[in-house]
Amino acid sequence: MQSLPLRGRFVWHDLMTTDPTAALKFYPKIFGWKTQSWDQNPSYTLWVAGRGPIGGVMPLPAEAKAMGAPPHWMPFVGIPEVDATVRDAASLGARVLKEPTDIPTVGRFAILADPQGAVFAVFSSAMPMQGDPTPKLGEFSWHELATTDYSAAFDFYRALFGWEKTEAMDMGPAGVYQMFGWPNFSLGGIYNKPPEMQAPPHWLSYGLAPDAKKAADAVKRNGGQVLNGPMEVPGNNLIAQCLDPNGAAFAVHSKVEAVKATGARKAPAKAKAAPRRATRRKKAGR
Repeated sequence: MQSLPLRGRFVWHDLMTTDPTAALKFYPKIFGWKTQSWDQNPSYTLWVAGRGPIGGVMPLPAEAKAMGAPPHWMPFVGIPEVDATVRDAASLGARVLKEPTDIPTVGRFAILADPQGAVFAVFSSAMPMQGDPTPKLGEFSWHELATTDYSAAFDFYRALFGWEKTEAMDMGPAGVYQMFGWPNFSLGGIYNKPPEMQAPPHWLSYGLAPDAKKAADAVKRNGGQVLNGPMEVPGNNLIAQCLDPNGAAFAVHSKVEAVKATGARKAPAKAKAAPRRATRRKKAGR
């Protein structure tokens, strides 16, 4: 088990939406999450994966609506002390959207917009945080920043959270996809959004599923949209970028070998039950 510092780790994810009831029906069908009410606030429900709560869902706050924010996922980054981090962020050009606020018995948080405008939260927990950062099924496994100046954005987050450059990919005319995190452990990637991407700079969180193809099918069956994918990407990964029924963006992620292993286990039963269909698929090249 690899141990990483709390500072700079993505530790929580909140969905702020116009229809929490619809979200509570939708996401368990995609990621297998369970839900749990929060006794401190009946309007807030926890998302629960195998190792415990990973985030929550709540109505889109009035102040967010007033700023024109659509339904969205908010990533929370762990830090030792919120107030000092907020001061540092402001000195680096960030805007403070919500001043440091206590959550009784839970911790303290603030909401920021980085110098290019992408919104995120910082959080200091009142309780010990989980030690193993390796994502498990149902947890968020990758975090991607689409921005207008990836180099300046990386410098901001490096100063704030201590992130380091890990791998980088040259995407040709699309520019560089710069991954970040710590040596031997990438947390996500930063890139310049293309001109056709009309959305402002933003973070996109990827949830780890057993099979991204099946998860994408479940998105469409349950009223969401698949914007891109499913497709294989470097690192033996399979991804699809999606919108939920209320318009909040998220992505699904699986390992290609995990999908193949699942198919291999099921293949004998399928071949025995429907040999003619399997033969037709083979002839069709599928």
